[in-house]
Amino acid sequence: MVRDEISAGGVVVRPKGDGWEVLLIATHGGARWSLPKGHVEPGESAEEAAVREVREETGVTARVVEPLDTIEYWFRWKGAEGSLLIHKRVHFFLMEYVSGDPKDHGWEVDDARWFDLEEAVQMVAYKDEQELLRKAREVIARRLASSEKADG
Repeated sequence: MVRDEISAGGVVVRPKGDGWEVLLIATHGGARWSLPKGHVEPGESAEEAAVREVREETGVTARVVEPLDTIEYWFRWKGAEGSLLIHKRVHFFLMEYVSGDPKDHGWEVDDARWFDLEEAVQMVAYKDEQELLRKAREVIARRLASSEKADG
């Protein structure tokens, strides 16, 4: 049996010195760093779910800047009703930090911390999230370049 699942998450960034920091969560006893994400609830848009999941998992409020990409993968889940093949799509958004402290992270995660964007690319456990962080870096550079042209 196959089940489709839709989730949403955020690449939350904030400026730090000449660069950017990104917010990551730790799971599996603090051994696996990844981006905050979770299920889209009925009646909720992917953007709304991303904002809610970031807040629930990290204790941080962020606003959506723009869609980044959708990650798609398959995995097998074994539960009381037997084995299920899950087809998961996760819509990720570039998000800007607004307020809050990751020390106030939710119970679902072991830790939440800010990392330098370059360091975060190496920290995340999944290759597709590494690619997503590289894409975020490109989007930030593009937005800054167009903002400087508009100012100049």
